Amino acid sequence: MTGTSSTTDNAIKKVVILGGGTAGWMTAAYLGKALHSTVDVTVLEAPSIPRIGVGEATVPNLHRVLFDFLGIEEEEWMRECNASYKMAVRFINWRTPGKGQSGPRELDKGGPDHFYHPFGISPEHDNIPMSHYWFKNKFEGKTDEPYDYACFREAPLMDANKAPRHLDGTSPTRYAWHFDAALVADFLRRFATEKQGVNHIQDEMTRVEKDERGFVKALHTKEGRVLDADLFVDCSGFRSLLMNQAMEEPFVDMSDQLLCDRAVATAVPHDDEANGVEPYTSAIAMSSGWTWKIPMPGRFGTGYVYSSRFTTQEEATAEFCELWGLDPETTKFNHVKFRVGRNRRAWVKNVIGIGLSSAFLEPLESTGIYFITAAAYQLAKHFPDKTFNQTLVDNFNKEIEVMFDDTRDFIQTHFYFAPRTDSPFWRANKELKLPASIREKIDAYKAGLPVNPAATDDTTYYGNFEAEFRNFWTNERYYCIFAGLGLEPDSPLPILYHKPESVAAAQAMFTQVKKEQQELLNSLPSTHEALLRLHAK
Repeated sequence: MTGTSSTTDNAIKKVVILGGGTAGWMTAAYLGKALHSTVDVTVLEAPSIPRIGVGEATVPNLHRVLFDFLGIEEEEWMRECNASYKMAVRFINWRTPGKGQSGPRELDKGGPDHFYHPFGISPEHDNIPMSHYWFKNKFEGKTDEPYDYACFREAPLMDANKAPRHLDGTSPTRYAWHFDAALVADFLRRFATEKQGVNHIQDEMTRVEKDERGFVKALHTKEGRVLDADLFVDCSGFRSLLMNQAMEEPFVDMSDQLLCDRAVATAVPHDDEANGVEPYTSAIAMSSGWTWKIPMPGRFGTGYVYSSRFTTQEEATAEFCELWGLDPETTKFNHVKFRVGRNRRAWVKNVIGIGLSSAFLEPLESTGIYFITAAAYQLAKHFPDKTFNQTLVDNFNKEIEVMFDDTRDFIQTHFYFAPRTDSPFWRANKELKLPASIREKIDAYKAGLPVNPAATDDTTYYGNFEAEFRNFWTNERYYCIFAGLGLEPDSPLPILYHKPESVAAAQAMFTQVKKEQQELLNSLPSTHEALLRLHAK
């Protein structure tokens, strides 16, 4: 009985999350479920500041890791959050010098310079991915079809603005989502407070009280509240009020690898019936960075992510307005200054940073929500008691560090290997030093080896978050980007020259992909039609 009592006494009883928003309410809802409501969870959120709904793009694990875990049906949260579907990122003008396109209508058509980074999985034969057979054919002059169109079913579907789901709810492919992040935060706030008993306090923190060990003891607020807890989660955004300020944890700046540090964003009305709804995120190369386009019902969110070293806010805004035909005098813009990098440690003493307070990569591959859900998952997995076992803390920090640094490497390769050299920004990216961690991946790719162990089926990718978390940027993902940018292996995989039967048999995969592309083009509804059905219910 003594041992049981001691264990109970050491159990975490109270958690305070500083900051609401997407990070705060995702974390609160996740912990509420993972801890079976045995812990008192409080979210301290400063009075809301009006935000522009510029949209958020995600990756396919979101529903499985978060909403499915919480027991929330996809249709329910999508309707509440003005959500749409996403099958890929479409990269536009990353190879073409200059503007390449002259306006939004030409961008909608896609133009000759585009490639997809789809979420679908290409087949394999004889335990060899289809990508190797494709490159052998290309190397030998037997095909000039791009990798994404030859090996994936999804590319022509996205050209036609098809939805990734049939009207009966079945889906032939993997997909992610676009949504209004503010609406997601509001939805999860209601869920956490009404169904999980999470406490919500709207007040502003004014002081952090620590004990003699340097652990946070309580947060003091503007209205005189004193919020004590055993564990504190910092979701205060770029201000990082607990991690960087109170705990004085150093921020590791990584602007030597990723040059963009600013964004100008807005929401643009869109006639869905006349123009259709694109089931993908667009990443449009610009003179000093790139612009995102995130379609949602009735509008699209867009923002120009740029480097302040190569353009001013005024110049970037003007270039952004020219792209979409916006009036700079009447358009409401959101100007964002961000830091690229991560805290040296994500967990210090009894404080854990999640979201922007911990780490940030520019949004090229839609990693923001992914980092939040991954951190919440890892926190539940490593959840401590009051002794704060250092091994749990260290393992959590290692998981976050590996996840962030691997993703940073992946994103840098987009800019480094993009053929564009037509502006100082694009030339500067070619002059940056590639870390050894990237060089190893490039060497592996050039030799035909896997960049990372690949998750090769829907069950692994969708059903096992641990495997997906560790292998998020698989060999197939690198292959999409490298092949799209024109970077190819030095030669075909050597073993293929010793497998003539496999090479011959594998050609049937390309025929099958073409057959399935046509079948899905004929049977899938348009994204607009699917969204009308979804949001009308």
